[in-house]
Amino acid sequence: MHSRILVTGGAGFIGSALVRHLLSHTDARVLNVDCLTYAGNLESLAAVSHLPNYAFLRADIGDADAMARALQSFRPDAIIHLAAESHVDRSIDGPSAFIQTNISGTYVLLQAARAYWETLTGEAKFAFRFHHVSTDEVYGALGDVGLFTETTAYNPRSPYSASKAASDHLVRAWHETYKLPILVTNCSNNYGPCQFPEKLVPLIILKALRGEPLPVYGKGENIRDWLYVEDHVIAILTVLEKGGVGETFNIGGNSERRNIDVVKALCAHLDVLRPMPGRAYASLITFVADRPGHDWRYAIDSSKLQRELGWQPLETFDSGIAKTVQWYLDNPDWCARIVSGDYRGERLGLTG
Repeated sequence: MHSRILVTGGAGFIGSALVRHLLSHTDARVLNVDCLTYAGNLESLAAVSHLPNYAFLRADIGDADAMARALQSFRPDAIIHLAAESHVDRSIDGPSAFIQTNISGTYVLLQAARAYWETLTGEAKFAFRFHHVSTDEVYGALGDVGLFTETTAYNPRSPYSASKAASDHLVRAWHETYKLPILVTNCSNNYGPCQFPEKLVPLIILKALRGEPLPVYGKGENIRDWLYVEDHVIAILTVLEKGGVGETFNIGGNSERRNIDVVKALCAHLDVLRPMPGRAYASLITFVADRPGHDWRYAIDSSKLQRELGWQPLETFDSGIAKTVQWYLDNPDWCARIVSGDYRGERLGLTG
Protein backbone atom coordinates (compact mmCIF):
# COMPACT_ATOMS: atom_id res chain seq x y z
CA MET A 1 0.00 0.00 0.00
CA HIS A 2 1.31 3.44 -0.91
CA SER A 3 1.74 5.28 2.36
CA ARG A 4 2.24 8.94 1.34
CA ILE A 5 -0.27 10.11 -1.24
CA LEU A 6 -0.56 13.58 -2.73
CA VAL A 7 -4.07 14.19 -4.06
CA THR A 8 -4.67 17.13 -6.39
CA GLY A 9 -8.20 18.51 -6.37
CA GLY A 10 -8.90 16.88 -3.03
CA ALA A 11 -11.53 19.46 -2.07
CA GLY A 12 -13.65 18.67 -5.12
CA PHE A 13 -16.39 16.08 -5.43
CA ILE A 14 -14.41 12.96 -6.36
CA GLY A 15 -11.24 14.20 -4.70
CA SER A 16 -12.90 14.76 -1.33
CA ALA A 17 -14.49 11.31 -1.50
CA LEU A 18 -11.04 9.85 -2.19
CA VAL A 19 -9.43 11.76 0.70
CA ARG A 20 -12.20 10.73 3.10
CA HIS A 21 -11.81 7.09 2.07
CA LEU A 22 -8.02 7.13 2.42
CA LEU A 23 -8.17 8.67 5.88
CA SER A 24 -11.04 6.46 7.06
CA HIS A 25 -9.90 3.11 5.64
CA THR A 26 -6.09 3.24 5.39
CA ASP A 27 -3.09 4.47 7.37
CA ALA A 28 -1.80 6.59 4.50
CA ARG A 29 -0.62 10.14 5.02
CA VAL A 30 -2.47 12.44 2.63
CA LEU A 31 -1.57 15.88 1.30
CA ASN A 32 -4.54 17.55 -0.35
CA VAL A 33 -3.46 20.16 -2.91
CA ASP A 34 -6.35 22.32 -4.11
CA CYS A 35 -6.63 25.96 -5.18
CA LEU A 36 -10.28 26.11 -4.01
CA THR A 37 -12.09 27.32 -7.09
CA TYR A 38 -15.89 27.56 -7.01
CA ALA A 39 -16.24 23.75 -6.88
CA GLY A 40 -13.68 23.17 -4.12
CA ASN A 41 -15.20 22.91 -0.66
CA LEU A 42 -13.24 22.09 2.48
CA GLU A 43 -16.52 21.45 4.30
CA SER A 44 -16.65 18.17 2.39
CA LEU A 45 -13.60 17.12 4.43
CA ALA A 46 -14.80 18.31 7.84
CA ALA A 47 -15.10 14.76 9.17
CA VAL A 48 -11.41 13.99 8.55
CA SER A 49 -9.59 17.33 8.45
CA HIS A 50 -8.55 17.07 12.11
CA LEU A 51 -6.67 13.81 11.64
CA PRO A 52 -2.89 13.91 12.15
CA ASN A 53 -2.17 12.11 8.86
CA TYR A 54 -3.98 14.78 6.80
CA ALA A 55 -2.58 18.08 5.51
CA PHE A 56 -4.00 20.69 3.17
CA LEU A 57 -2.08 22.98 0.82
CA ARG A 58 -3.91 25.73 -1.03
CA ALA A 59 -2.04 25.92 -4.31
CA ASP A 60 -2.61 25.87 -8.06
CA ILE A 61 -1.21 22.89 -9.97
CA GLY A 62 -0.09 25.42 -12.58
CA ASP A 63 2.32 27.01 -10.08
CA ALA A 64 5.58 25.22 -10.81
CA ASP A 65 7.42 26.49 -7.75
CA ALA A 66 4.57 25.53 -5.41
CA MET A 67 4.36 22.03 -6.90
CA ALA A 68 8.12 21.50 -6.62
CA ARG A 69 8.11 22.63 -2.99
CA ALA A 70 5.11 20.42 -2.15
CA LEU A 71 6.75 17.33 -3.60
CA GLN A 72 10.10 17.93 -1.95
CA SER A 73 8.60 18.63 1.47
CA PHE A 74 5.88 15.95 1.52
CA ARG A 75 7.85 13.34 -0.46
CA PRO A 76 4.91 11.26 -1.71
CA ASP A 77 5.18 7.75 -3.06
CA ALA A 78 2.09 8.39 -5.22
CA ILE A 79 0.29 11.31 -6.84
CA ILE A 80 -3.39 10.95 -7.67
CA HIS A 81 -4.23 13.77 -10.05
CA LEU A 82 -7.90 14.82 -9.96
CA ALA A 83 -7.60 18.60 -10.15
CA ALA A 84 -9.57 19.69 -13.21
CA GLU A 85 -12.25 21.92 -14.58
CA SER A 86 -14.94 19.37 -15.30
CA HIS A 87 -18.31 20.76 -16.42
CA VAL A 88 -19.20 20.69 -20.12
CA ASP A 89 -21.63 23.63 -19.96
CA ARG A 90 -19.10 25.78 -18.14
CA SER A 91 -16.48 24.89 -20.77
CA ILE A 92 -18.81 26.15 -23.50
CA ASP A 93 -19.21 29.50 -21.76
CA GLY A 94 -15.52 29.89 -20.85
CA PRO A 95 -13.05 27.39 -22.35
CA SER A 96 -9.95 29.31 -21.26
CA ALA A 97 -9.98 27.98 -17.69
CA PHE A 98 -10.20 24.42 -19.02
CA ILE A 99 -7.15 24.89 -21.23
CA GLN A 100 -5.22 26.48 -18.39
CA THR A 101 -6.05 23.95 -15.67
CA ASN A 102 -6.53 20.70 -17.54
CA ILE A 103 -3.73 21.05 -20.08
CA SER A 104 -1.20 23.59 -18.78
CA GLY A 105 -1.74 22.59 -15.15
CA THR A 106 -1.26 18.90 -15.93
CA TYR A 107 1.93 19.74 -17.84
CA VAL A 108 3.34 21.69 -14.89
CA LEU A 109 2.45 18.88 -12.49
CA LEU A 110 4.01 16.26 -14.76
CA GLN A 111 7.24 18.25 -14.96
CA ALA A 112 7.36 18.62 -11.18
CA ALA A 113 6.58 14.92 -10.68
CA ARG A 114 9.26 13.91 -13.17
CA ALA A 115 11.89 16.09 -11.51
CA TYR A 116 10.97 14.71 -8.09
CA TRP A 117 10.86 11.08 -9.28
CA GLU A 118 14.30 11.40 -10.84
CA THR A 119 15.72 12.25 -7.39
CA LEU A 120 14.43 8.98 -5.94
CA THR A 121 16.49 5.82 -5.78
CA GLY A 122 15.97 2.12 -5.24
CA GLU A 123 12.62 0.89 -3.98
CA ALA A 124 11.25 4.42 -3.63
CA LYS A 125 11.78 5.11 -7.32
CA PHE A 126 10.40 1.72 -8.33
CA ALA A 127 7.24 2.11 -6.23
CA PHE A 128 6.34 5.70 -7.22
CA ARG A 129 3.16 6.19 -9.29
CA PHE A 130 1.51 9.14 -11.04
CA HIS A 131 -2.19 8.25 -11.36
CA HIS A 132 -4.13 10.49 -13.74
CA VAL A 133 -7.92 10.43 -13.33
CA SER A 134 -9.83 11.18 -16.54
CA THR A 135 -13.26 10.78 -18.13
CA ASP A 136 -15.11 8.68 -20.68
CA GLU A 137 -16.00 11.88 -22.55
CA VAL A 138 -12.61 11.83 -24.29
CA TYR A 139 -13.95 8.99 -26.44
CA GLY A 140 -16.72 11.08 -27.99
CA ALA A 141 -20.21 9.65 -28.40
CA LEU A 142 -21.71 6.22 -29.02
CA GLY A 143 -24.73 5.22 -31.04
CA ASP A 144 -27.42 2.96 -29.67
CA VAL A 145 -25.01 0.04 -29.25
CA GLY A 146 -21.38 -0.51 -28.27
CA LEU A 147 -19.16 0.34 -25.32
CA PHE A 148 -16.05 2.43 -24.78
CA THR A 149 -12.98 0.27 -24.21
CA GLU A 150 -9.42 1.23 -23.34
CA THR A 151 -8.54 1.06 -27.06
CA THR A 152 -11.43 3.21 -28.33
CA ALA A 153 -10.09 6.06 -30.45
CA TYR A 154 -10.29 9.51 -28.86
CA ASN A 155 -12.93 11.81 -30.37
CA PRO A 156 -13.61 14.67 -27.92
CA ARG A 157 -16.47 16.97 -28.86
CA SER A 158 -16.52 19.76 -26.26
CA PRO A 159 -13.88 22.13 -24.87
CA TYR A 160 -13.98 20.12 -21.62
CA SER A 161 -13.46 16.71 -23.20
CA ALA A 162 -10.82 18.07 -25.59
CA SER A 163 -8.85 19.49 -22.66
CA LYS A 164 -9.07 16.18 -20.78
CA ALA A 165 -8.02 14.26 -23.91
CA ALA A 166 -4.99 16.52 -24.19
CA SER A 167 -4.08 15.89 -20.56
CA ASP A 168 -4.37 12.12 -21.08
CA HIS A 169 -2.00 12.34 -24.04
CA LEU A 170 0.49 14.40 -22.03
CA VAL A 171 0.51 11.86 -19.21
CA ARG A 172 1.11 8.97 -21.59
CA ALA A 173 3.81 10.93 -23.44
CA TRP A 174 5.69 11.55 -20.16
CA HIS A 175 5.67 7.80 -19.61
CA GLU A 176 6.84 6.91 -23.10
CA THR A 177 9.44 9.69 -23.33
CA TYR A 178 10.71 10.04 -19.77
CA LYS A 179 9.61 6.67 -18.30
CA LEU A 180 7.56 8.36 -15.57
CA PRO A 181 5.54 5.50 -13.98
CA ILE A 182 1.97 6.51 -14.76
CA LEU A 183 -1.52 5.04 -14.59
CA VAL A 184 -4.62 6.41 -16.33
CA THR A 185 -8.26 5.78 -15.50
CA ASN A 186 -11.28 6.97 -17.49
CA CYS A 187 -14.55 6.95 -15.59
CA SER A 188 -18.23 7.32 -16.41
CA ASN A 189 -20.64 9.85 -14.85
CA ASN A 190 -20.14 10.04 -11.08
CA TYR A 191 -22.82 10.87 -8.53
CA GLY A 192 -23.06 10.79 -4.74
CA PRO A 193 -22.63 12.99 -1.65
CA CYS A 194 -20.91 16.40 -1.80
CA GLN A 195 -21.30 16.93 -5.55
CA PHE A 196 -21.39 20.54 -6.74
CA PRO A 197 -24.95 21.36 -7.90
CA GLU A 198 -24.17 22.25 -11.49
CA LYS A 199 -24.22 18.50 -12.20
CA LEU A 200 -27.51 16.76 -12.98
CA VAL A 201 -28.17 14.72 -9.83
CA PRO A 202 -27.60 17.38 -7.14
CA LEU A 203 -29.11 20.08 -9.35
CA ILE A 204 -32.37 18.17 -9.67
CA ILE A 205 -32.49 17.27 -5.96
CA LEU A 206 -31.93 20.83 -4.77
CA LYS A 207 -34.28 22.42 -7.30
CA ALA A 208 -36.98 19.88 -6.45
CA LEU A 209 -36.69 20.63 -2.74
CA ARG A 210 -37.21 24.32 -3.52
CA GLY A 211 -40.20 23.57 -5.73
CA GLU A 212 -38.49 24.96 -8.82
CA PRO A 213 -38.76 23.69 -12.43
CA LEU A 214 -36.52 20.69 -13.09
CA PRO A 215 -34.65 21.42 -16.36
CA VAL A 216 -34.04 18.47 -18.70
CA TYR A 217 -32.10 19.04 -21.92
CA GLY A 218 -33.93 18.23 -25.16
CA LYS A 219 -36.20 15.26 -24.60
CA GLY A 220 -34.01 13.78 -21.88
CA GLU A 221 -33.07 10.80 -24.01
CA ASN A 222 -29.29 11.16 -23.85
CA ILE A 223 -27.79 8.13 -22.12
CA ARG A 224 -25.01 7.95 -19.56
CA ASP A 225 -23.43 5.18 -17.48
CA TRP A 226 -23.78 6.16 -13.80
CA LEU A 227 -21.06 5.36 -11.24
CA TYR A 228 -21.45 5.87 -7.49
CA VAL A 229 -18.51 7.96 -6.30
CA GLU A 230 -17.40 5.56 -3.55
CA ASP A 231 -17.20 2.74 -6.12
CA HIS A 232 -15.03 5.03 -8.23
CA VAL A 233 -12.73 5.76 -5.28
CA ILE A 234 -12.25 2.06 -4.59
CA ALA A 235 -11.47 1.52 -8.27
CA ILE A 236 -8.87 4.32 -8.27
CA LEU A 237 -7.07 2.78 -5.31
CA THR A 238 -7.33 -0.71 -6.79
CA VAL A 239 -5.62 0.52 -9.95
CA LEU A 240 -3.01 2.43 -7.95
CA GLU A 241 -2.01 -0.66 -6.00
CA LYS A 242 -2.45 -3.39 -8.63
CA GLY A 243 -2.35 -1.77 -12.07
CA GLY A 244 0.67 -2.22 -14.32
CA VAL A 245 2.76 0.87 -15.04
CA GLY A 246 1.60 2.62 -18.21
CA GLU A 247 -1.78 0.88 -18.22
CA THR A 248 -5.21 2.45 -18.77
CA PHE A 249 -8.36 1.18 -17.08
CA ASN A 250 -11.95 2.19 -17.76
CA ILE A 251 -14.25 2.51 -14.72
CA GLY A 252 -18.01 2.23 -15.18
CA GLY A 253 -21.04 1.60 -13.02
CA ASN A 254 -22.84 -0.86 -15.34
CA SER A 255 -25.83 1.47 -14.97
CA GLU A 256 -26.88 3.03 -18.27
CA ARG A 257 -29.85 5.37 -17.91
CA ARG A 258 -31.51 8.07 -19.99
CA ASN A 259 -31.30 11.48 -18.35
CA ILE A 260 -35.08 11.64 -18.06
CA ASP A 261 -35.10 8.30 -16.23
CA VAL A 262 -32.47 9.59 -13.77
CA VAL A 263 -34.61 12.65 -13.08
CA LYS A 264 -37.75 10.55 -12.62
CA ALA A 265 -35.92 8.20 -10.24
CA LEU A 266 -34.80 11.16 -8.13
CA CYS A 267 -38.37 12.48 -8.07
CA ALA A 268 -39.72 9.09 -7.00
CA HIS A 269 -37.31 8.89 -4.06
CA LEU A 270 -38.18 12.44 -2.99
CA ASP A 271 -41.91 11.64 -3.22
CA VAL A 272 -41.34 9.00 -0.54
CA LEU A 273 -38.75 10.71 1.63
CA ARG A 274 -39.87 14.35 1.46
CA PRO A 275 -43.32 14.48 -0.21
CA MET A 276 -44.45 17.77 -1.70
CA PRO A 277 -48.00 18.74 -0.63
CA GLY A 278 -50.56 18.21 -3.36
CA ARG A 279 -48.33 17.12 -6.24
CA ALA A 280 -45.57 14.78 -7.34
CA TYR A 281 -42.07 16.10 -7.97
CA ALA A 282 -42.16 14.79 -11.54
CA SER A 283 -44.76 17.46 -12.31
CA LEU A 284 -41.90 19.99 -12.04
CA ILE A 285 -39.99 18.46 -14.99
CA THR A 286 -39.45 21.05 -17.72
CA PHE A 287 -37.79 20.32 -21.06
CA VAL A 288 -35.34 23.02 -22.15
CA ALA A 289 -33.20 23.73 -25.23
CA ASP A 290 -30.52 21.10 -25.66
CA ARG A 291 -26.83 21.67 -24.95
CA PRO A 292 -24.74 22.52 -28.04
CA GLY A 293 -23.01 19.38 -29.31
CA HIS A 294 -24.70 17.19 -26.70
CA ASP A 295 -23.19 13.68 -26.98
CA TRP A 296 -25.87 11.06 -27.49
CA ARG A 297 -24.62 8.16 -25.39
CA TYR A 298 -21.69 7.11 -23.22
CA ALA A 299 -21.20 3.58 -21.95
CA ILE A 300 -18.12 2.04 -20.35
CA ASP A 301 -16.74 -1.46 -20.71
CA SER A 302 -14.89 -1.96 -17.42
CA SER A 303 -14.30 -5.69 -17.97
CA LYS A 304 -10.51 -5.21 -18.06
CA LEU A 305 -10.58 -3.74 -14.55
CA GLN A 306 -12.89 -6.50 -13.34
CA ARG A 307 -10.95 -9.29 -15.01
CA GLU A 308 -7.38 -8.21 -14.26
CA LEU A 309 -7.72 -6.46 -10.89
CA GLY A 310 -10.89 -7.94 -9.40
CA TRP A 311 -12.88 -4.69 -9.03
CA GLN A 312 -16.60 -4.36 -9.59
CA PRO A 313 -19.11 -1.73 -8.43
CA LEU A 314 -20.80 -2.46 -5.12
CA GLU A 315 -23.74 -0.11 -5.66
CA THR A 316 -26.52 -0.57 -8.16
CA PHE A 317 -28.05 2.55 -9.66
CA ASP A 318 -31.08 2.21 -7.37
CA SER A 319 -29.07 1.74 -4.17
CA GLY A 320 -26.62 4.52 -5.03
CA ILE A 321 -29.36 7.00 -5.90
CA ALA A 322 -31.20 6.18 -2.67
CA LYS A 323 -28.05 6.88 -0.63
CA THR A 324 -27.42 10.09 -2.55
CA VAL A 325 -30.91 11.53 -2.08
CA GLN A 326 -30.81 10.69 1.61
CA TRP A 327 -27.44 12.44 2.01
CA TYR A 328 -28.75 15.67 0.49
CA LEU A 329 -31.81 15.54 2.72
CA ASP A 330 -29.62 14.98 5.77
CA ASN A 331 -27.20 17.82 4.96
CA PRO A 332 -29.24 20.96 4.24
CA ASP A 333 -26.61 23.27 5.74
CA TRP A 334 -23.91 22.02 3.35
CA CYS A 335 -26.31 22.52 0.43
CA ALA A 336 -27.34 26.01 1.54
CA ARG A 337 -23.76 27.20 1.84
CA ILE A 338 -22.86 25.77 -1.56
CA VAL A 339 -25.69 27.48 -3.43
CA SER A 340 -25.08 30.82 -1.67
CA GLY A 341 -21.75 31.16 -3.47
CA ASP A 342 -20.78 31.58 -7.13
CA TYR A 343 -23.34 29.16 -8.54
CA ARG A 344 -27.07 29.30 -7.80
CA GLY A 345 -28.46 26.79 -10.28
CA GLU A 346 -28.63 29.05 -13.33
CA ARG A 347 -28.41 27.60 -16.84
CA LEU A 348 -24.88 27.42 -18.23
CA GLY A 349 -23.55 26.46 -21.64
CA LEU A 350 -25.83 28.49 -23.90
CA THR A 351 -23.11 30.70 -25.35
CA GLY A 352 -20.44 29.66 -27.79
